[in-house]
Amino acid sequence: MSITIASFDGADRTSVDEAYRIGAAAIEVDLPDFPPFCRRRFDALFHTPMPGTESLWALARLDGAPAGYLQLDLPQLDNTDNATAELTVHPELRRRGVGRALHEYGVRLLRERGRKRVVAMTVSALPDGPARSAAGDAFAATTGAQSALPEVRRRLDVDAIDRIALRAALAEARPRAEGYRSVCWQGSTPQEYVADIAYLDGRLLMDAPMGDVQWDPEQVDAERIRGTERALDARGRRRYHLGMRHEASGRLVAWTLLDVSASTDWHAFQQITIVDPAHRGHRLGLIAKAENLHHLLTHEPTVRVIDTFNAASNSYMVAINEQLGFRPVDAWNNWQLSL
Repeated sequence: MSITIASFDGADRTSVDEAYRIGAAAIEVDLPDFPPFCRRRFDALFHTPMPGTESLWALARLDGAPAGYLQLDLPQLDNTDNATAELTVHPELRRRGVGRALHEYGVRLLRERGRKRVVAMTVSALPDGPARSAAGDAFAATTGAQSALPEVRRRLDVDAIDRIALRAALAEARPRAEGYRSVCWQGSTPQEYVADIAYLDGRLLMDAPMGDVQWDPEQVDAERIRGTERALDARGRRRYHLGMRHEASGRLVAWTLLDVSASTDWHAFQQITIVDPAHRGHRLGLIAKAENLHHLLTHEPTVRVIDTFNAASNSYMVAINEQLGFRPVDAWNNWQLSL
């Protein structure tokens, strides 16, 4: 068997197409309950990256056949010692050394760029959850990477929402949120709120559990928010936001986001939810998430399931998600490798 690896970029349409087909095949086998691999999102990774991110790509061939790809994201604005990696091997060509070869190729690239550590994610089964291959965890461990932050994916079945219980929870919560008002929007953030959203987004890595992942809080400003919005627009992500406005100061002090892929209308992701520490204790997280769920379903009535990811140790957010009806599906692990 002969394994060859070559770097490529978005101008190499043949390699982009081959990598996309590998990713689509892997999702179908590894995560059959996930939406299909979105072609628009994948193409946008090349032509409209996230602000302050340089991506490096490599394609592996096994005896000439496309067998796997590697995506390395190198932050340029902060965390410039770090990188993230996504390594995918075609399900029919695994256990033949392709993953190992891509890993070694990626380590060389990162060392040449002066990076000191790289983080990547794997998925595995929960005790009562659907079957998942243990190969990702096993492979990560053999590279010398350390488990740095366990997460759990939870799923909300829209048809199973206990709407009576949810209304009761909101009725109990709202008196504690006196002096706050919800505001919602779709797509790009209104200019009057963009500075507040930048502040909240920048707090995320400060406030969320990070385990042993060595990742500094990001310096987020309005320009970076607008760049992220352009990247998400290019991916076709339909975004539904809800913020909680502190009426005395006029500031948004909590924010949550749900989004839907360009390629499917039955699935959404619950993304960021954050509350300014100075305004916690008013049930703003629960109110924001519950009201934004209604916001999403009003405009996306075909959404049937919503997935979200939380650090296993994030007991506060997990409790809110469980109250909304999210239930565990599978385990995800952030692995960190020192280079």
